[in-house]
Amino acid sequence: MLDTLREKANNLPLLPGVYIMLDEKSEVIYVGKAKKLKNRVSSYFHGEHLPKVQAMVDKVADFNVIVAASEFEALVLENSLIKRHKPHYNILLKDDKGYPFIRLDMREEYPSMSLSNRAAKDGARYYGPFGSRGQTKNVISTISKALLLPDCSRKFPRDIGKERPCLNYHMGACLGWCLKDSSGEEYRRRMSQAALILEGKSGELLEDLRCQMEQAAEELRFEKAAELRDRLRAVENLSNRQRVIATAFADTDAIGFCRGAKSCFTVLHFVNGDLVGKDTEMMEEPLEEDSEAISDLVRQYYTAHRGGWPKSILLPCEIEDRQDLEELLSQCSGRRMYIETPKRGERMRLIESAALNAREEIQRRTTAAQRRSKTLEWLQKTLELDRFPERIEAFDVSNLGATGIVAAMTVHVDGKPLKRDYRKFRIKDLEMQDDYASMYQAVYRRFRHYAEGDEKFSPLPDLLLIDGGDTHAAVAVQAQLDLGFCVPTFGMVKDDRHRTRALISPEGQEIGISQNQGVFALIGGIQEETHRFAIEYQRSLRSENYGSTLDKIPGVGEKRRNELIKTFKSVKAIREASLEQLRLVVPKNTAQAVYDYFHSGESEKTCE
Repeated sequence: MLDTLREKANNLPLLPGVYIMLDEKSEVIYVGKAKKLKNRVSSYFHGEHLPKVQAMVDKVADFNVIVAASEFEALVLENSLIKRHKPHYNILLKDDKGYPFIRLDMREEYPSMSLSNRAAKDGARYYGPFGSRGQTKNVISTISKALLLPDCSRKFPRDIGKERPCLNYHMGACLGWCLKDSSGEEYRRRMSQAALILEGKSGELLEDLRCQMEQAAEELRFEKAAELRDRLRAVENLSNRQRVIATAFADTDAIGFCRGAKSCFTVLHFVNGDLVGKDTEMMEEPLEEDSEAISDLVRQYYTAHRGGWPKSILLPCEIEDRQDLEELLSQCSGRRMYIETPKRGERMRLIESAALNAREEIQRRTTAAQRRSKTLEWLQKTLELDRFPERIEAFDVSNLGATGIVAAMTVHVDGKPLKRDYRKFRIKDLEMQDDYASMYQAVYRRFRHYAEGDEKFSPLPDLLLIDGGDTHAAVAVQAQLDLGFCVPTFGMVKDDRHRTRALISPEGQEIGISQNQGVFALIGGIQEETHRFAIEYQRSLRSENYGSTLDKIPGVGEKRRNELIKTFKSVKAIREASLEQLRLVVPKNTAQAVYDYFHSGESEKTCE
């Protein structure tokens, strides 16, 4: 049992999150948070512990984890799970106030912002949770000052006109809503603006304030324009700092779906703004496209009624039968349910969190070999290959003038590099740089060696990848055909950030790979490895060329040679350097030897 738990813990990600320890009855006995789940959870199953910790570990039969977007979110999640499950080994306070919210009830005649220990179902709006009571009070105070709302203990409309306004009014931090002639309509309008800020919609408010400021300036009401300018700046500063997790997520499920060595369907459950649980289903890769597969999974999951019915379900992509599925789930639950596909904002972040948990679940439950095999299966299916691409060879050309052209071939077997089969090609007989001719020559020579029975070039690849576009791929195909071979060949196309974005056939048909993370990583890695190998070969030849010339000069050893190359970059520049320039780099006697060598006629024998 311990070995199984240890192995499972070692497969966890180095990401923040919450871990849930379960006993033999699958009951929660401990909930904890971690900056790095792998390090924290695996520590329980290694070494000795204090008696109480050891007693808990001895009862652990399994554990679950939920990956969080940040350490703070892990903190909030831990708090909600402890309150929900009340685990035996967690510290439990009898008066657990938890993380506070801001309450705002716009149904009141004079709404006000107040601190609340929890989000109640009383029709009011709740925003949060926030990290501490002090932080929550600071948010209320900052919004009040930005909008010149009251931040005192007076109650409205009870205290209007009863006393003189407080110091805040005289300091310009409040408009004096307790005065007899204050406007209740304007008060409600500013409270609505406060709600926009708390909901993360300050952009609408900023645009409104900007328009009012410009209009006041045009009407020459400069004092009013200055007031609006100050309020605009205050809201901008607040918006830059404020991050709200609104309780609009109450009774909301976020769906995540990911394909890999296996596919994973994940549901994150939010109740009253808290993430309270996660359900995960592992399966073989479905035949359907993502939208159709997600629709089927959502229908099966909820009609089986595995838990409470949420008010809304957030999906990662649009589905064709959304309305029909909404109606079905509404009938099953006995209340109106909504299916949404958010594109931005906090709801979109919930979808991203669910997708992250799905990806990590696949990583934990599959081996590296399984993931590689699934990736290659995807390549075979997508590229319509007759054979499984067990052996993949890739070519790249590197240029340094007409005399410094090289090509490199890398080999990947079962998705892993096989460096003993890497090959180098020094391109010959070209008077100028020509990538297509260079690629043709390298591929032609590789297949010619095989045709001649050279064991170093056996066996043939199942798939050939060429660094470049469709023309590069077509040239590689022609080189094979001229020798009677025809291995499936595709170009590797990069985006404007030099990352592999697609494969391309010799006929110019692009095959996108970004939707499959495994394939995207494999092809990108192959392209980078081939480029690295080509560059290293070119540099080694350059060093050899420098060395073969400079090593013939008396007094120039490896150290002096490297100093000269580093400074002058080429043998030609060293030859053309003056004696004074050489002395700035190497000692006088060495500089003289180098100068004499290149100006005495001796160098004519080796430098053509």
